[in-house]
Amino acid sequence: MTNKKSEKALLIIALLGLIPIALGYGLMPEKTLTPLYGFSVDNVNLTHILRAVMGLYFGQVIIWGLGVFKDEFRRPALYCLVVFMLGLATGRFLSFIVDGIPHWLLVVYFILELIFGFIGLKLVTRRINQ
Repeated sequence: MTNKKSEKALLIIALLGLIPIALGYGLMPEKTLTPLYGFSVDNVNLTHILRAVMGLYFGQVIIWGLGVFKDEFRRPALYCLVVFMLGLATGRFLSFIVDGIPHWLLVVYFILELIFGFIGLKLVTRRINQ
């Protein structure tokens, strides 16, 4: 697979994967997060924060989508993907050390964030070295 196709594929997979996560956090958090993770989303402040996170995630989806369809946005989109994924993974790793191991799905997210982050880093590095 060419570098251009690999970059597009990574961005497409990442944006498609992030959409349901964003919706799960922000659309109706009391209906998705309470049954899944066992905590109550029962006040306006928590709902507000979760909807803001949803907006942040959709912002990333837009940047990654621009990178898929516009060559001039691909490199910035890859940088955003790397920072986003490795930033989340770093926060989760810190939480593992400080708080312990969370729900299995959050551990899966951590693993996927590392994978996507490091693949993105490899593609960005390959692009720089060309």
